Amino acid sequence: MCLGVCLAALAAAISIAPETKAIVSLLEARYAARTLQATFLESYSENGHTVRAESGTVYFRRPGKMRWEYEAPEKNVFLVDGRTAWFYVPGDRTVTRVPAKQSTDWRTPLALLAGEMKLSRVCEKISYASEEAPRSPSDAMLDCQLRGTGHRAKGEVGERVYLEVAPNSGELVRILVKDSGGIRIEFLFANWQRDPRLDDSLFRFQVPPGVAIVNGELAAGERAVNP
Repeated sequence: MCLGVCLAALAAAISIAPETKAIVSLLEARYAARTLQATFLESYSENGHTVRAESGTVYFRRPGKMRWEYEAPEKNVFLVDGRTAWFYVPGDRTVTRVPAKQSTDWRTPLALLAGEMKLSRVCEKISYASEEAPRSPSDAMLDCQLRGTGHRAKGEVGERVYLEVAPNSGELVRILVKDSGGIRIEFLFANWQRDPRLDDSLFRFQVPPGVAIVNGELAAGERAVNP
C-alpha cells in the first residue's frame, strides 16, 4: 500500500463537497492539539478474510511524531520520530528503518494528526461515501480521494480511504483503507485524549543491544502474516 507518498502533498487545493464542509472543519478542529492519545484495534483482511487483528495504544506529538504500541497478540512498536520511521519486533530481535518521507506504511500519513490537522495533506477530494457505510448509523462516512490518484483512467480503481466521524463531536472513529486487490486495513479508535502529558523520549527510538537494523520495510501483507 502506497498511502505514505501522500505526505508529500502539503497545502494544495482540496475539493470538498459542500455538504461535508461542516464535518470536515469539525474534525480538523478536534485534533488541533500538541499531543494526542488513543486506543486502537487494527485489522488486515484479504478478500473478506481477516488475516490478522492487533490492538494497542497510539500516541501523537507535534510536529509529525507518533508511536504505535501493539500489545496483542504480540508486542511490537511502530514509531515515527519526525525524520525516520521505525518498526521494532522484540521477538525477532530486528528493527526496520526508513526515512519517514519515503515510507509506504499505511500508518505514516496518520502523522498528520500530530500538528496542524489538515485533510488537504492527504485528500484531493472529500465527499460523503456512497460505497461504504459507517459502523454506527449516527456517524458520517467520508470518502477521501487520495492525492496523486486523479490521473487514473475512467473505471480504474486504486486505493480508497474512508473516515468515519462522529458528527456531534468531530471525533475520528474509524479509518478504512482498501484497494482493488481485495485488501482492507481498518483502524478503530477509542478513548481519545487531547493534550495528555507525553515525554518527548516516547518518540525517540533507542536500538536495544543485540538488535539488528534493517534498512527498508515490510509490505503490508508480509507484516500481517509475519509480524
